[in-house]
Amino acid sequence: MSQAHAGLAPTRTTLDNGVVVLTKETRTTPAVTINLAVRAGSICDSADAPGATYLLSRVIDRGTTTRSADKISEELDNRGIALTIGVTRHVFSIVCTCLAEDFDAVFALLGDMLVSPTVPESELATRKREVITGIRQDEDNPAVRASETLMALLYPDHPYGRRAKGTVEIVEALTRARLVRLHAERFAPSGLTAVVVGDMAVSRAADAAARVFGAWRTPPPVPIGIAHVAEATTRRRVVIPMMNKAQADIAYGFTAIARADPAYYAFWLMNNALGQYAIGGRLGDSIRERQGMAYYVSSSLDANVVEGPLVVRAGVSPQNVDRAIASIDEELVRLTRDGLTEKEFAESRQYLIGSMPRRLETNSDITQFLQTLEFFGLGLDYDVRLPALLGAVTLDETLAAARRILDPERATVVIAGPYDQP
Repeated sequence: MSQAHAGLAPTRTTLDNGVVVLTKETRTTPAVTINLAVRAGSICDSADAPGATYLLSRVIDRGTTTRSADKISEELDNRGIALTIGVTRHVFSIVCTCLAEDFDAVFALLGDMLVSPTVPESELATRKREVITGIRQDEDNPAVRASETLMALLYPDHPYGRRAKGTVEIVEALTRARLVRLHAERFAPSGLTAVVVGDMAVSRAADAAARVFGAWRTPPPVPIGIAHVAEATTRRRVVIPMMNKAQADIAYGFTAIARADPAYYAFWLMNNALGQYAIGGRLGDSIRERQGMAYYVSSSLDANVVEGPLVVRAGVSPQNVDRAIASIDEELVRLTRDGLTEKEFAESRQYLIGSMPRRLETNSDITQFLQTLEFFGLGLDYDVRLPALLGAVTLDETLAAARRILDPERATVVIAGPYDQP
């Protein structure tokens, strides 16, 4: 079954076993980007083993039933290919770009890694050491400590609040058998979307997917229920003293909205004006440019399957921590009282619409965009409809979005760094 639409116009094909193949032919360079994404992110980690999926992502390229780790490395190196293997809350992905002439061989290699990893003990031991080193570096990083603590506070006893890499103790205790079982239970053709963008015919990509994944027969995983999250009702403040650091990092946030919320586009516009547009929107203009208090300041909205966070992050000198937090409070009060100006609203919308071509400049950019629209069910013509979706938002709707969540009295604030005031 195939479908096509105008605009970016990807072609969507579904194999008999449920694998979805999205393809877009581009002829700008003789290269192809492959993006394989399975709905098996960190939410698949059990409560007693956060970090298992991340560790699997570090070792999935280190041997399959038909290829040794050395053979995989040789195939990639001979073609000058670097893999990007990532884990988000909901998705496990393998991404690379290769020459068009190498596509079939590379696609088969990636498929082999995704379907048939063997997780050799020796390779697992090596990658465990690397992950543990990364965890210890994170534990010494004020920005990471502040962000992880904020998420744990916003999402207690919830997959979104767990540390993606886990802890040193958990990683040390994870076994090969546990990772193999995780793969067997959570990786299935019904959860795979293969996106191929580049210098090749659409039919060639579909044929390759059928050849590599067509015989994969694993039952759909048992669905993982993800609880909705209640918003905080009081202000919370946590300090993580790290007195040997030069800079303090602030993570200031709220539980916001799910991606399917009808108000998503109003929230997107509002947040862009607050902390993303130009050099950081209102927050950047006030705290960084006019007051000169922050090394960086921005806000981000992560609307997800359930309510994701809206987070303000800032890096400041220790003596400016209290002033910076007070300034964030002031900007939120002003925004929820007065809303955006007509100029801010128009410029923010124009920026989001006008930047779409830049967000789709490379094959890699397009593959990620197509993965997102497939994951959230946005439709193959989403790029065509997006300007109208943003254009339909009113100024009053952005004010309503701000008032819905941006109450400083309900903010959760975490400070990590050379600061120890309660």
